[in-house]
Amino acid sequence: MSDITCVSPVDGSVYFTRPADDVGFARSKVKAARKAAKDWARLPLAERIALVEEGIARLDGVNADLTRELAWQMGRPVRYGGEMGGARERTAYMARIAAEELAPRVIEDSERFKRFLAREPLGVVLVIAPWNYPYLTAINTIVPALIAGNVVVLKHASQTPLAGERLAQAFAHLPEGVFTNLFLDHETVAALIGEGRFDFVNFTGSTATGREIERMAAGTFTGLGLELGGKDPGYVRADADLDAAVETLVDGAFYNSGQCCCGIERIYVADPLYDVFVEKAVALVSGYRLGDPLDPETTLGPMANRRFADAVRKQVADALAQGARQLIDPTAFPRDNGQDAYLAPRLLVDVDHSMRVMKEESFGPVVGIMKVRDDSEAVARMNDSRYGLTASVWTSDTAAAEEIGAALETGTVFMNRCDYLDPALAWTGVKDTGRGASLSYLGYLNLTRPKSYHLRKL
Repeated sequence: MSDITCVSPVDGSVYFTRPADDVGFARSKVKAARKAAKDWARLPLAERIALVEEGIARLDGVNADLTRELAWQMGRPVRYGGEMGGARERTAYMARIAAEELAPRVIEDSERFKRFLAREPLGVVLVIAPWNYPYLTAINTIVPALIAGNVVVLKHASQTPLAGERLAQAFAHLPEGVFTNLFLDHETVAALIGEGRFDFVNFTGSTATGREIERMAAGTFTGLGLELGGKDPGYVRADADLDAAVETLVDGAFYNSGQCCCGIERIYVADPLYDVFVEKAVALVSGYRLGDPLDPETTLGPMANRRFADAVRKQVADALAQGARQLIDPTAFPRDNGQDAYLAPRLLVDVDHSMRVMKEESFGPVVGIMKVRDDSEAVARMNDSRYGLTASVWTSDTAAAEEIGAALETGTVFMNRCDYLDPALAWTGVKDTGRGASLSYLGYLNLTRPKSYHLRKL
């Protein structure tokens, strides 16, 4: 039997180990979850909502512990306070809209007919959660799935396995089988999905693994929600508020050491603002403090794993060899010794789209900045990617932002902000970023199935 082990990026020590659940045990737990599904779905909606909200409140009650644990598991500095603010916001919104979105849609209720469309829970939902936002990304599906009457099986990332246990503790008051946390290796996940044991699988992670999950599920007719890679761009028009654009886009690029699904990885700046934008960005990034994420003064922690940092180092080295210039001296950040997960911020200019750093997902503290002539060139550059999660436009002209947004191949268009998930709007992507949508009213549509009632009165 293999182990699920978290090697801390803080100091390279083993922080957490659990034996992986064998496939027989996992099958029995999924079977128990399916048995619990019918009774859970029969509970009145208001009761399900109250129980789910209680679970989130329990999680919130130990947020100080969660924040420290996240620093050890994946390197986010404790100064940022964890993820419970977003968790509360998303839970409150999904609870608020549930009654309306899950209610039957009545087509006719006359003396002759009653016709309506109902929504029913899918059954057993598997959530495969990532390490970069181990609570927020999981909650995006867990909360609406449970509220809608599904039962949930959680498989968390090996980098953040303690998050799975914490979520299980928070929902321990639910009826047995309604929420199940399992420690699973890749082979067991493949076996369970391939056997058609789930009614829906939600996965957040790499595009390569998303393709593997599609292959696992082939022929089972299992519903899939896949939020995969990203290479999110920001565009600063000539009429932008420059200071606001610099501050927010730089934060969007380097927050969480760049390990954000919708983090800014490419910046395009209108020619008249380019030089000043770059100058202000350099000044801002130079003030970061790279170090121990448990130190409240640290603003930039290590990446979650050394191999992730090494991948970014290789992208940057390749870009420099092709003529890019690095504007931040890594030696100004002594903690970056090139031997572990600590990586100084990389701000690159003289980049172009022949470079991997401008085409492939980096998922680290690096961003390239390019000069563009006009909106047309900016749109072409922003669309020149196999990904499409979010795009950020900086302008004082709302109509222009809408026009540019209509031309962008992306799931979300931001104006004068970035790196944010609005629970009232669908979290979705195009191209290799995946398929499906979470949160908003669409989140409930994805986690339920329609049933039509055509009742003729004689």
